[in-house]
Amino acid sequence: MLYIIGLGLDKEDISQRALSVIKKCKEVYLECYTSPFPYTVDELSKVIGKKVITVDRDFIEESNHLVKAAKRKGVALLVYGDPLIATTHLSLLAEAWKQKVKTEVIHNVSIINAITETGLEAYKFGRIGSIPKWQGSYKPTSFFNVLKQNMKIGAHTLFLIDIDLDLGEAISYLLQISERDGSNSFNKKTPCIACSCLGTKKQKIKFGTADKVSKQKLQRPFSLIVPGKLHFVEEEFLKSFRVK
Repeated sequence: MLYIIGLGLDKEDISQRALSVIKKCKEVYLECYTSPFPYTVDELSKVIGKKVITVDRDFIEESNHLVKAAKRKGVALLVYGDPLIATTHLSLLAEAWKQKVKTEVIHNVSIINAITETGLEAYKFGRIGSIPKWQGSYKPTSFFNVLKQNMKIGAHTLFLIDIDLDLGEAISYLLQISERDGSNSFNKKTPCIACSCLGTKKQKIKFGTADKVSKQKLQRPFSLIVPGKLHFVEEEFLKSFRVK
């Protein structure tokens, strides 16, 4: 049996259902390549009462170990947040089904829920964008199209930021792309909201212009929101997080 389990946003968010499943599993893996954690692996191991084996992208996407092992015993893959939101793992599920391996997905709270702590209304968010770290000639810009599409309909844009990318870098990418395409869709005075460690006691939310938000020193994991058309209630709520 293969279990794909969401951890939520803090180490104590894991559900009783998930804990009972993990106790029965012979192998417990932690996917650690999509998002940094606001706690250590040792802290997580203490909460679940079992040793956790950290694995990278290659192990999940290229190795067939999980599916093969799940044919003989209970295997759990732990994922930060919800396992089918920021990273879907659909290919892993599909491979398990193909090989007639039973699966179960246990969901949990994710960044999609937690962003409502900013005061922005959940149903007013548009498409979600992911900002990857640029390396050499690899400089994708498709995430900027997500922003422009959302802006056209007045929707808020949530950007999930690459595990190796700083907040200031992510904002600089948006500025560079906007300058190149001449749209001025995003500039130094564009309102932004930076969210750090949402759903934990370390949570911080910073609201201000892009140039001011980019200078904030925030702990990972963090995300960036570019608000669309704001309701007066949203505007009032955001004042609590304004960067001075």
